[in-house]
Amino acid sequence: METPFWLAESAPPVEQRVVETVDVEIIGAGLTGCACALTLAEAGLRVRVRDRRGIAEGASGRNGGFALRGGAARYDVARATYGSEAARELWQRTERELDRIEELAGDALRRPGSLRLAADDEEREEIRAEFEALNDDGFGVEWRDELPPLLAPHFRGAIYHHGDGSIQPARFVRRLAAMACDKGAEFRTGAAVESLDELQAEHVVIATDGSGRGLLAELDDAVWPARGQVIATEPLSERVFDYPHYARHGFDYWQQLPDGRIVLGGFRDFSILTEMTDEEVTTEPIQEALDGFLVEILGTMPRIEHRWAGIFGLTQDLLPLAGRVPGREGTWVAGGYSGHGNVLGFMCGSLVANAILGGADPLLEMFDPSRLVQVESH
Repeated sequence: METPFWLAESAPPVEQRVVETVDVEIIGAGLTGCACALTLAEAGLRVRVRDRRGIAEGASGRNGGFALRGGAARYDVARATYGSEAARELWQRTERELDRIEELAGDALRRPGSLRLAADDEEREEIRAEFEALNDDGFGVEWRDELPPLLAPHFRGAIYHHGDGSIQPARFVRRLAAMACDKGAEFRTGAAVESLDELQAEHVVIATDGSGRGLLAELDDAVWPARGQVIATEPLSERVFDYPHYARHGFDYWQQLPDGRIVLGGFRDFSILTEMTDEEVTTEPIQEALDGFLVEILGTMPRIEHRWAGIFGLTQDLLPLAGRVPGREGTWVAGGYSGHGNVLGFMCGSLVANAILGGADPLLEMFDPSRLVQVESH
């Protein structure tokens, strides 16, 4: 029951190779770490990835399986906060990253689009403003007043986002790991890193999102852990949801998979203080809220086959950290995706890898850790 649905699928073995001397050590064998390892290994660097568990067993195998364009902030808010050009660049880049994921993911990705729903009149006004901003800047969106019968009593309009995806995240990450291994990367699973002093490589990448507390005090202050709880039903005989859906400012999210089962997560705000934690367990209040939502929408309670929790990283400005840790030569971070890690995590793993290889990128300025990380005096 507590095994995430995505991780219940059998994992192909990754070749056991040993790289004696490494150029880069990556902490975290999730989406970010594997994307970073693949880019570096393809460029000829010697790479070792360490994880205290197995490949994709952290947040990368414990989320809701959404692959969305954009960032965690609404697009109109992002334009006002980060600037119009920066917001547009970020959204365009995530579209291109989704195309890259599609090339690599095979049957782990579908792209039916997604539906962002307004739970009340206030949220309707907010997402209508987002729709107008996205439409003005040429992104593929449609406004929908007419909703399917199951949704219409509960929601007040929606934005349909063209090209958004549904992903089997663990399958995709395991494929990335296999590709990185084929290019020469070493994976050491069941290998917890207690201190960066254990690592001898010229470059170290911290790719743990919200689960790496204790490695660097200054990162602990910049990336806050949060818990997401998710359930998966038995397969239903009727298809009731055509896309990934999210509502109530992204707090609630659900989709129906090709086999008919519903994956539903969210309701973190029902107990927001207890959910700001890195303790990876399910709790009664959130699980009851998830069950109650299913009954409200479906009119019946299907059998639940999986209940799980995952830890992700939040940042103050809802932008990731990706780049060199200030004041620490050779130490890099990629994390803080604020719940949008399936696309941003893939993108930031590659971004940091390319930065290590000497590449410049305008997003590295936007995601520069120095905006949130205070330099510790040594």
